[in-house]
Amino acid sequence: MTDLSFFPITKKWPARHPDRIQLYSLPTPNGVKAAIMLEETKLPYEPHLVRFEENEQNSPEFLTLSPNNKIPAIVDPDGPDGRPLGLFESGAILIYLAEKTGKFMPSDAPGRYQTIQWLMFQMGGIGPMFGQLGFFNKFAGKDYEDKRPRDRYVAEARRLLGVLDQRLEDRDWIMGDEYTIADIATFPWVGNLIGFYEAGDLVGIADFKNVRRVLDIFAARPAVVKGLDTPKRT
Repeated sequence: MTDLSFFPITKKWPARHPDRIQLYSLPTPNGVKAAIMLEETKLPYEPHLVRFEENEQNSPEFLTLSPNNKIPAIVDPDGPDGRPLGLFESGAILIYLAEKTGKFMPSDAPGRYQTIQWLMFQMGGIGPMFGQLGFFNKFAGKDYEDKRPRDRYVAEARRLLGVLDQRLEDRDWIMGDEYTIADIATFPWVGNLIGFYEAGDLVGIADFKNVRRVLDIFAARPAVVKGLDTPKRT
């Protein structure tokens, strides 16, 4: 049996199946990226819920794997050269799992780098901006009479949606015919913006027909349906 005991995180979240990839996460737009990818690739994995309400992301055990105290994080017992590997940062995890399985990443060098390019677009633009707008709209911003800060977030979110919408014109997915990690990274954030954050009308999501079209197709994928609810909140 695989021994993961030298990963301190397994003291707090014991591995019942140490031969499987261990996922430490929460169903947030960043957290579900890893869960969706694991479902799409059909890699065996064991999910562990990191409870933010109990500040578990700042526990000493979690910080040994994810020093930036962010989810998701994974431990792969069968990493490179057969050695266990721990990883944090959702984008790094997506690239790793794509390369491990040979799935959801183009095999040619130009396609690979262009996919990573759009992954970085999500991580550097869509994720941070949609998160700030969503939090400001649903929570903090309601207390401010001055709407200029909120409107700045709205304007930038609309600009990013416009970039994405133009990219999807006459394309099934961000990279064209192929569904890739760029889609897995991006569309949970779009869905969260208009769902949980209730900002669809605010950003005029109806104006972005290509984004809405692809989001609907993405949300209907069985692996996405499962991944959006993994790990289950208890």
